[in-house]
Amino acid sequence: MNAPAIEIKNLKKTYKATRKAPAKEALKGVDLTIPRGSIFGLLGPNGAGKSTMINILAGLVNKTSGTAEICGYDIETATRQARASIGIVPQEITMDVFFTPYQALEIQAGYYGVPKSERRSEEILEALGLSDKRDAYVRQLSGGMKRRLLIAKALVHNPPVLILDEPTAGVDIELRRQLWVYVQELHKRGTTVILTTHYLEEAEALCDQIAIIHQGEIVANESKSSLLSRLDKRKLVITPTEPLSAVPKGLSHLDAEVMEDGDLVISYRAGTDSISGMLNEFKDAGLSIGDLRTEEPDLEDVFMSLTYSSEAA
Repeated sequence: MNAPAIEIKNLKKTYKATRKAPAKEALKGVDLTIPRGSIFGLLGPNGAGKSTMINILAGLVNKTSGTAEICGYDIETATRQARASIGIVPQEITMDVFFTPYQALEIQAGYYGVPKSERRSEEILEALGLSDKRDAYVRQLSGGMKRRLLIAKALVHNPPVLILDEPTAGVDIELRRQLWVYVQELHKRGTTVILTTHYLEEAEALCDQIAIIHQGEIVANESKSSLLSRLDKRKLVITPTEPLSAVPKGLSHLDAEVMEDGDLVISYRAGTDSISGMLNEFKDAGLSIGDLRTEEPDLEDVFMSLTYSSEAA
């Protein structure tokens, strides 16, 4: 039976105190299993511990305790195999600007010991829309093209696990779509994709399983559908024939507010509150309905309830 793509057990990391800052416990005993073949979302606010976890997997940060395996290879006892099993696209654009994209991929492939007969530099450049920039210097590339090149470099050794750390930060809409088409194609070929992003609509559209990390701890780890079902609050949006300026007195007992466009938005709990009853009350208040719709909670609502709400408490 194949090992999970990532298996993390009781992973802890404490950064030592410095003259300018006290010791910081970045990871507080994280347990996380990421199955092979998934598009997995790892979400969390700034400073939650995402980058620390990724950097430990990449070998850039030493863990304090716990274990981490990539495709069954322990990052300490089977370092070479573990690193060969993973490709990481960092958030920061860092590369030698005096090489061409083709040279950059060939050098990266050499680092991983990929034989020349097995290298796919031309294929990867083509797939990421960089063929026409094959021999241009990296310093001549736009920011979006440099980000594509980062992804290309992470793929030269054909890793079974790909981590994308904020891959579309600062990228225009068209390039973002192109990147996701290619990522979905990689997923179809069997690559496990791990995505960190602050664009929650991307995670909701792409990921089949999502974990949320907050203050160094995993506060949720489940399928996207299960995560979205955590919130039972819905919204009923009523567009009256005449725009409202305030919540009618007969509806003041409801959790309702009037929007700038004159629509009435009523928050209710699924399975508890009756939509037909609320509509009858609206009519009883002497109002006519021009249109109506219901809104389901999205990933942003769940994210806020698990992170920022706990900070406020």
